[in-house]
Amino acid sequence: MEEIINIPEFLKEMLNKQYGEELTKKIIEGYKNKRPVTFRVNTLKTNIAEIENKLKEKQIEFENVPWSKEAFIIKNSTEKEIQNMQMYINGEIYLQSLSSMLPPIILNPQANNDILDMAAAPGGKTTQIATLTQNKAHITACEMNNIRIERLKYNIEKQGATSVYIMQTDSRIINDFFSFDQILLDAPCSRKWNSKY
Repeated sequence: MEEIINIPEFLKEMLNKQYGEELTKKIIEGYKNKRPVTFRVNTLKTNIAEIENKLKEKQIEFENVPWSKEAFIIKNSTEKEIQNMQMYINGEIYLQSLSSMLPPIILNPQANNDILDMAAAPGGKTTQIATLTQNKAHITACEMNNIRIERLKYNIEKQGATSVYIMQTDSRIINDFFSFDQILLDAPCSRKWNSKY
């Protein structure tokens, strides 16, 4: 049974104004498509072959992603079913959309670099940077929001990202004492970036 998505009229009007009628129809159709379950392997705790074997044991069908050997698309299981698996509970995998895996890959983080993640919560990209550098980069993860920072701390610990230093602050006004070799800003989806995001 297809899920019925009700798009508010004001949003349709905004989309029409910005993108035109034809592209707006495509955007609305995209809302109706069910997003696949995707995750990346946390190579700080396991390896790709081990995860593939665990999926095969449970008869979970998967597809590898050409541009990231750590990324998997799940074909016949729900997100909830994956969350109940020991490999998820142990932090051996991290449920993450393919699009959010791209910024750390494009950043190409290097070992021994000082790296700033300006809007770090809930920690998917922060822990991915730690994984890509095998905990050999010095990562500063900034988050302003009290609730979101707790989620960030939880995920960093669960993923074994020991190279991360967490700061509860607005990274736009970070002290001049700090300097970084690389900076990741995957900005919150809001016109006004404030403590409510």
